[in-house]
Parts: sequence; C-alpha cells; structure tokens
Amino acid sequence: MNALSPRRRRLVLVGNGMAGIRTIEEILARAPDAFDITVFGAEPYGNYNRIMLSPVLAGEKAFEQIVTHDHLWYADNNIELIAGEAVVAIDREARLVQGEHGAIRPYDILLLATGSNPVVLPVPGARLPGVIGFRDIGDVRTMLAACRRSGRSVVIGGGLLGLEAANGLRRNNMDVTVLHLMPTLMERQLDPLSARLLSDDLALRGITLMTGVNTIAIHGEERVRAVELADGRKIAADLVVMAAGIQPNIALARNAGLACGRGVLVDDALRSSDPRIYAVGECVEHRGQVFGLLPPLWDMAKVCADRIADAAETGYVAGITGARLKVTGIDMFSSGDFLGDATTEEIVFRDAARGVHKRLVLREERLIGAVLYGEARDGGWYFDLIKSGADISAMRDALIFGPVATGVAESVALAR
Repeated sequence: MNALSPRRRRLVLVGNGMAGIRTIEEILARAPDAFDITVFGAEPYGNYNRIMLSPVLAGEKAFEQIVTHDHLWYADNNIELIAGEAVVAIDREARLVQGEHGAIRPYDILLLATGSNPVVLPVPGARLPGVIGFRDIGDVRTMLAACRRSGRSVVIGGGLLGLEAANGLRRNNMDVTVLHLMPTLMERQLDPLSARLLSDDLALRGITLMTGVNTIAIHGEERVRAVELADGRKIAADLVVMAAGIQPNIALARNAGLACGRGVLVDDALRSSDPRIYAVGECVEHRGQVFGLLPPLWDMAKVCADRIADAAETGYVAGITGARLKVTGIDMFSSGDFLGDATTEEIVFRDAARGVHKRLVLREERLIGAVLYGEARDGGWYFDLIKSGADISAMRDALIFGPVATGVAESVALAR
C-alpha cells in the first residue's frame, strides 16, 4: 500500500508587484512542488515592471511591453491569481485572508508584499480630483488623459520619481512646473554642482523648476485649479502629481496586529512578528531601514525564498544601492556616500563645455561614493568598487577616467 503524499502547504501572497512575484519565482526555483500558491493583486493585471512606468508616460514604451508576468505565466505555474481584488483582512487565528469582493483563502504561510503609497502632503485640497500620485499604470493613464486635454500641470517633488513624471508630461506637450522643498534637485542622489547641471538640462526641455518652495494649499472646487506656496504665489494647475516621497503600505498588517514601525517589522529572515507571516519589498522595515529602490527587493526575495522553502538559513543584509534617472538624454549615476565628510578625500573631474561632472569620494584608499553626470557609462564599474570595498591605491591616479584608463579591460554595465 502506497503512503499518502504529504499535503502541499498553502502559500498566499498579498500584493502582485515586483518584490512579491520575484519571491514566488525564487520559491519555485527552490521547491517547485511544495506549495499551493494563491496571489491576490489589487490591479486587474499580471505583474508589470513599475520601474518602467516613466517610459510608458513618455511614450517610449507601451504598457504591454512592461508586463513581465501575464496571466498565462500564473496558469503555467499552477498559481491561482485573484486579480482586481485587494485583501482587506487577515484572520491570524484561523489563518485566512479575505478579499474586498468576498474571496477567502486559507494559508499555512502568508507573504505580504503590499508595497508603498505616495506621501500625500497634509495641506488643504490634497484630496481634490486631479491630484494624483505616480505609483501605477492607472496614474499614468490619468496623466496621459490630462495631456490630451492639454493644460497645466504641477509636480510636487524634485526627486527621481517627480522629475521622471515631469519629463513624461512635458513630452506629451503639457505645461509643467516642478516644486521642490529643498534648494537643489535630487539632493539624495546628486551633489549641488550636478544638480545645477540637471536643472539646466530640464529647463532646456521646457520644464519650469522652482526649488526652495513650500506648498501650503491646493485650490479648486470640483477639481484642482491651483497650488499655493508659502510665499503667497499661486501656480495654476489642471493636474497635480504628488511625488514628494513614499511610505510603506502597512494598513493591512497593522490591522492584523503585526508589529509595525514605519514599515512591517521583520527580522533577518524577513519574518514578521507572526512566524507564519513574511514580508518583502517597500512595505518592510528591517533594522530601522525602509526601502524604495529595486536591488534591495531582489536580495530580500532570495532570503525570503530560502526561508519559506527551507532551502537555507540565510539572512538579509541591506547593501549599497545605485540610482539612475530614467529620462532619455540625461546620463547620471550615483551611489554610496557621494558627499563625504572630514574623514574623506575627493577626486573631481569637470568639463563645463560638455556638461560633464564626476565626483568620487574615498576613505582609506577605498571608494565609498560616486556621482556622475553627463557621462555615466562607467557607473556600474564604480558601483562594483564601492560594494566590494576594494583597495584602489594602485589605480588612484587614473580612477576618475574609468576602467580603461586604469587598465581594466572594459566597463561593467550596471544591471539593475
């Protein structure tokens, strides 16, 4: 008599985004037959590359081109996809999740990948129609519809996401003004000189930039009509894009009684305060840190898959990240501590005629930060040096000129 096969464990993923689906892929690679998998997604699509929303807005790609996992992929992998239904409750005692349209699924292991929400400024009028974030394809379609009506737009936030939104709107012939609280654009990624070069390049594209300004109100009756600044100026607007930051989406976890800080609190195994519930991605807080770039999410996916599949006792360690601005024709890269302090040294190269600025920051003969503007093809090579902590003393004199000048055969592209 044959022994009964062990029951496959029930794994439910809440959040059909990039971090969650990458974790599922990693689990399938380690234990392809161990789980019955259900995925809840609030949007009626398969998984798509949210990093590529900016090229969709700019008209450089179609939505279909950024879909990474269509409905057929889920079927081929025997994954139940409940699309267009957000999860509204978790019953930890009964180990059940409930969708907003009534779907209820049991779990042995629950994986939360609920992502993040745009920061909504606490000002009057912030909820008016015509005020949106820039987080999903629905937001892109709202912006494109506004562009077809022409008119004026205001983007609040001069960071990566805000500038990519501004570029896309301008590419669609909309009047665009960017409002930024800090004195320079992208202060988390650029030093003041490279930020000034970026401002010049964006101005040449017809984007109006206002730095060091504070939004205090959004005006309108049936929909948005203007943005008011602290100095009394009012900027006319038919569309306002909030791009002033993101915050982990923890409402579901908090309502379920999981320990939360800024994000869902997880240990090095990506386990929440409930050992049956894991979390990955932008909803997570790990050792006091929250995350908004892609490379940490991929690292989380591997560790989480190791633990869920019982494949290895790995632990998550946050690493160095790099940033690029996805605006065609603007070449920039930054990583690490690119500002430095009293304990560091700088190597700087400037070519004003070509609009090129490079700044490398060293500590004890190791590269700890880099910002490149106008010529960033060697960003991947510098990124690897920062991550590895390699001794650069032998190549120091030629370091600013890249790998070819230092004797390295070729530049390594940043694959992110």
